[in-house]
Amino acid sequence: MIAKLTGRIDAVGDGEVVIDVGGVGYLLQVSARTLGGLTVGEVASVLVETQVRADAIQLFAFAAAAERAWFRALQTVQGVGPRAALAVLSALSPDELAAAIVAGDRRAILAASGVGPKLAARLLSELKDRAVAATVLPATAARAASHLPSASGDAVSALVNLGFRPVDALAAVTEAAARLGEGAAVDALIRSGLAALAPKEGAS
Repeated sequence: MIAKLTGRIDAVGDGEVVIDVGGVGYLLQVSARTLGGLTVGEVASVLVETQVRADAIQLFAFAAAAERAWFRALQTVQGVGPRAALAVLSALSPDELAAAIVAGDRRAILAASGVGPKLAARLLSELKDRAVAATVLPATAARAASHLPSASGDAVSALVNLGFRPVDALAAVTEAAARLGEGAAVDALIRSGLAALAPKEGAS
């Protein structure tokens, strides 16, 4: 199985790239995000996911380990194949996808080409609770907070400093911001987040 390739970018196309490794050209399927960082003629290293089917061997390339992890996680959901997984990762970075899932943001998921309301709902419900999501989300939740407005990001950091898990803090603050409005102050977001998280803390 191929896990990584380093070589010269020989050609790029719509959702695919050819990388020349020692005179052998590998055709790789990629997200728009990964494709945007590759330039013909330059040497690049990419992480690879190999999928073997009865009629073909397909290679999928990723610029970062987090993107490959989400590619795998997305395909655990019924109805999501490699093409749909790449579409989601073309629309959302790993951090943005993590934030959307913990916040239940269906609109963000619907931004992916070919993802309809029913599939978006399955992605949000199934990935949030699965063990694979639990291993991916904690590593990215704290970084995802940096994509939030300043007040929300500060509130997430405050809750994390109080001992709450980054995933739970991010979800609580995102929900509070949606309820309180765009101009909500940091202290209001923290109070609302604490109110939402307190039952979880008491139950553990």
